[in-house]
This record gives sequence, C-alpha cells and structure tokens, in this order.
Amino acid sequence: MNGDKVWEIRTFIYQHFAETTCPPHVDEVASRFSLSHDEAVSAYRELHQRHALYLKPNTHEILMANPFSGVPTPFQVHANDRTYFANCAWDALGIPAALHTDAEIEAACAQNGELIRLRVSNRKVQGSEVLVHFLVPFRDWYNDLTYT
Repeated sequence: MNGDKVWEIRTFIYQHFAETTCPPHVDEVASRFSLSHDEAVSAYRELHQRHALYLKPNTHEILMANPFSGVPTPFQVHANDRTYFANCAWDALGIPAALHTDAEIEAACAQNGELIRLRVSNRKVQGSEVLVHFLVPFRDWYNDLTYT
C-alpha cells in the first residue's frame, strides 16, 4: 500500500475519534477505503510501526492514537458534548488542542487518588496550580508506551 493511502487512513482514524470518541474498527477502514480486511490490517500495522498509533498487543485493535485512548482511562476530557479518554495527563491537554476547542478535564491524582479538574479555555489552562510530573523521559516513552 502506498504511503499516501496510509496517511489518508490515519487522518480518517483521527476524524473518527473526534466525531465518535472511539477508534474505528479495522473493517470500517476496509469498507471506507475499499480495502480487503488484510489490507486494512496491514495499514494499521504500518501506522503502528511508524508510531502514528499504537495497537493492543497481538491484535489489530487501536489502543492509542495520541492523544486519544481507544479504551476507558482515568483521564476524561469533556468537549464538544462528548467524553473522550486520554492516555495520560499530557494527552488530556492534547485533546482540546487537537480538537481546537474548550474542554473540562477530570483525572485522578496518581499520588493520592484525589480528583483533579482542569478547564481549558481559549487554549489555556484556567484556574489551576496543578503540576504534571512525568516519571519517564520523553525519549523513553515508546520503550513501554502503555506504562508511560
């Protein structure tokens, strides 16, 4: 499959997340792009290898298309009358940026479990002194992305 088609599929995946809050099934991609199931799986694998998305281990199901999570997480982002799940605090801030919209973010503090609420308005975090600490340096995130 040519590289342009793979990037068109990536765009479709992100549009699907934005519109529905969840990833498209590989068969939706196959149908949308007139591909066989195996060709769509191949495109998912190529996007995974390029770090354009992250598949659940040993499947062709999307776990992450940063900043979107394909599964429920403790990082909820309420925007555009929908609730999205983010993979981490960083991605929770990335969802309103990717959608170009205001948002309310709810997450649990990893240290004490306390509920954290943030508001993003006009591309800025409003009314919070919360700090985000990353235990793993960015350069190492893809060594074990689900842990990071």
